[in-house]
Amino acid sequence: MALSSFVLNTHPFSFRVSTDIEQIVESVKLLYGDAVELDSRISLPSYEIKIKHTSLARKLFKSQSQFFCDQREPFLPMPIDKCLAMFEWGLNWVVSAHEFRHVILHSAVLAKGDKAVLFPAPPGSGKSTLTSWLSHNGWRLLSDEMALMTPNTTQVTPFVRPICLKNNAIALAKEWFPNGRFSHISPNTHKGDVIHLSPPQASWHERFNTAEVVAIVYPQYSTSTFCDIYKLTKAEAFSTLTKNAFNYGVLGGTGFTTLTNLVEKCQTFEVKYNNLEELQSFLENDVL
Repeated sequence: MALSSFVLNTHPFSFRVSTDIEQIVESVKLLYGDAVELDSRISLPSYEIKIKHTSLARKLFKSQSQFFCDQREPFLPMPIDKCLAMFEWGLNWVVSAHEFRHVILHSAVLAKGDKAVLFPAPPGSGKSTLTSWLSHNGWRLLSDEMALMTPNTTQVTPFVRPICLKNNAIALAKEWFPNGRFSHISPNTHKGDVIHLSPPQASWHERFNTAEVVAIVYPQYSTSTFCDIYKLTKAEAFSTLTKNAFNYGVLGGTGFTTLTNLVEKCQTFEVKYNNLEELQSFLENDVL
């Protein structure tokens, strides 16, 4: 296809995307809905993104895709069937590498009304599965991947994007949400099979509304544990939170005071669980 261009308005960032990969155009329209502005003159983009076939020869034989941000190529090319995963991970890299107005935490963020809960967790913890469940059961998604904290406050800014699900979680989500907007599968990535799920429309509509963080919950899915809840000390919570901060070291004192303020003002828990309904009940009845 000819080079296509559109603006992805994901507030507080926007990306002008240029691509010659039809799968990218179709998937982004499906997953992002009204956040896609086909008239690229509407918004002034924060970043210029290009994702394209590597070459004509490669396009015809073992096709690969390349990702660029402002002419910089941060990744090696990937097979074309992984192009959407590359695009989504590329946007994560762009923000984490360039954004210094916020303290950024590797954390899911969900809210009920104007009260938000952070869910910092490493890969394999079940964070995105929990995110998909809550966002389709009365909570609004602010982010599946990164919490944008206003320095020295408990205010978090939404960065709404599709939820990244992996491996066994894909079949679960498709069973739970048969009418969900799912992308195609990006197979055999370094994280296994990957698919993206658009959050419900309410999360997109409220993507300009900030929330106040009232709790930090470290989730860990465990097949043998129904729902065990541990209240963390402030020192334990702070230590774990710093390990999930993208730009904590770069921001220096601002990063330190922001995380200290968060831990001091929020309830902090570690939860091991295998029952999402029980965990949701705890969050709604004992945390918010």
